[in-house]
Amino acid sequence: MKNLVKSISIGILSIFLVLSVNISAKSVVAPDFTLKSRDGKNVRLSDLRGQVVLLNFWASWCGPCRQEMPILDNIHNKYKSLGFSVLGVNLDAKSKKAIGYLKDTPVTFPVLYDPKGVTSEQYGVSAMPSTVIIDRNGNVRHLHKGYKSGYEDEYMAQIKKLLRE
Repeated sequence: MKNLVKSISIGILSIFLVLSVNISAKSVVAPDFTLKSRDGKNVRLSDLRGQVVLLNFWASWCGPCRQEMPILDNIHNKYKSLGFSVLGVNLDAKSKKAIGYLKDTPVTFPVLYDPKGVTSEQYGVSAMPSTVIIDRNGNVRHLHKGYKSGYEDEYMAQIKKLLRE
């Protein structure tokens, strides 16, 4: 009986813990960073406060990343006039690989370089691509790992919702 009560207590505690993580996940402040862009300028995330930001962590060797890039560029161009930005964070150890890829697949949003993976580590990136959507107040509101055709519909729904807030 004592073990049963203990098991039930642990189960209830676990449920509350999971619920509290989900609730607090809506107000996690996005870690600030400064990274070099492909044009050599420093880009700081906190300078975009007041905008909805989609961070996309990618690498030139990643097939789904390559598939997603033109789609992200279309989303960027569609919503940028409404206070929205895409930042592509490239994780290749050598930026030359990313530069070569971008010659063949140009994008209009800023591409930043994180060759040592410091920023991706701050965001807990464990899959490629990983997409983080940040609200106007600098809070992480959506995290998505991987990419398959159709995921962009989920991104756009999140973006539209955050642009209305």
